[in-house]
Amino acid sequence: MSLRQQLIRSLASILCIVFVLHWLAADLVIRTVAEKQMSTRLSHDGDSLLDTLIRDDKGQLRFNSFHIGSIYEQPFSGHYYVIQVDEAFFYSPSLQNHTLAIKPISSGQTVLYHLTDGPKQQVLLVLGRGFTEFGHQVNITFAEDLTDIDHEITAFRLVYLGLTVIFLLCAIALQNRNIRRSLKPLHDAELQLSGISNGQEQEISLDVPSEIKPLVTEVNRLIALVVRRLQQSRTATGNLAHALKNPLAMIVRIAENPLLAADPALQKMLLAQTSAMQKSIGRELKRARIAGNQQSPQAFNPQHEISLLVNLMQNIYAEKQLFIEFSAPDKYVHCDREDLLELIGNLLDNACKWSRHHISIDISFSHALYITVADDGPGCDTTDPLLLTERGLRLDETIHGHGLGLAIVRDITEFYGGSLDIGRCLQLGGFMAKVRLPLS
Repeated sequence: MSLRQQLIRSLASILCIVFVLHWLAADLVIRTVAEKQMSTRLSHDGDSLLDTLIRDDKGQLRFNSFHIGSIYEQPFSGHYYVIQVDEAFFYSPSLQNHTLAIKPISSGQTVLYHLTDGPKQQVLLVLGRGFTEFGHQVNITFAEDLTDIDHEITAFRLVYLGLTVIFLLCAIALQNRNIRRSLKPLHDAELQLSGISNGQEQEISLDVPSEIKPLVTEVNRLIALVVRRLQQSRTATGNLAHALKNPLAMIVRIAENPLLAADPALQKMLLAQTSAMQKSIGRELKRARIAGNQQSPQAFNPQHEISLLVNLMQNIYAEKQLFIEFSAPDKYVHCDREDLLELIGNLLDNACKWSRHHISIDISFSHALYITVADDGPGCDTTDPLLLTERGLRLDETIHGHGLGLAIVRDITEFYGGSLDIGRCLQLGGFMAKVRLPLS
């Protein structure tokens, strides 16, 4: 799950909890206020009825319900009262001879409660009050149907729920937009990292939020460290190669000295060991160089780089008036520029050296990089063309065939997990090398 999805899910959960609690609180407040108003009205009706309380000549208490409204006269109107004087009960005409299961009330007591088994299965809000009047215990109970208020509260719930859902969706959409905007610097940093790998950028911009600025700073420091280590590695490799070149050449000359001819076995052994040292040192130096290149931030643009190589080779071999045609995409390849320049440069140098007039270069890539270099020279005469990669590790050697620099080509190809095929070109008739390098 992405960070944006986690933030949105957390926000939605919090908002849902808040709105549910708020919805329940609002529902409770509205019902409480409505019942408070109803109880106040019932209390006023009770006061109006109590004001009509009189005692007749026989000492009996009498009430006049006319003053509390005709609603109590209508059958099952939802407004009812019960008057208890000592042990006698008097019911409102609206009850139609039905009784109410009211609670007993003491003198001076006021109670408010719900009654669920009222007439016609009505749910009633009941207010009861106890008095002592003229020496009699008088309890007045008024009740009102809650059906209408329940309908109003239900309608309010639905409206409030709809508004809550709309507000919740708007809040999530707004937060999603804010999260996208807040995470945009991370996306920009990702694009800049991609640009660094393609050789189009040198570092990530520090124009980012303060929370991720330390991370960007450390990444830039790491990139600078890798570049510096790479440069140091290549410089050390070049210095080592230069330092070993003259001593090894001197040992070879000593081994070829006529004074050693008196001991041919010793001379042969010395020359063999010297040659093995040259090959081993050369191979290890190339491997060290390749390993140092793997983290290079420079990418390779085939069309631009091949164009420069072709111009260079045409100048070097100007006396041959070579016709070099090439096809290469104008896109960056996520491979080390120095490795590919050396690989293609060795193949092109071999082609220029042995070509009569025409050289063809073709480069393409999709999931892998394909490089084909062919010429119209004498071609490869050996029965196993790949044996050429075991010879001629230096461009200043002179041997028969196309062995110059192919060991370097093979080492670079093997390091990237690719393949090298050597053979004859059917179109031009000369030598052809095909290289396939997988792209990560």
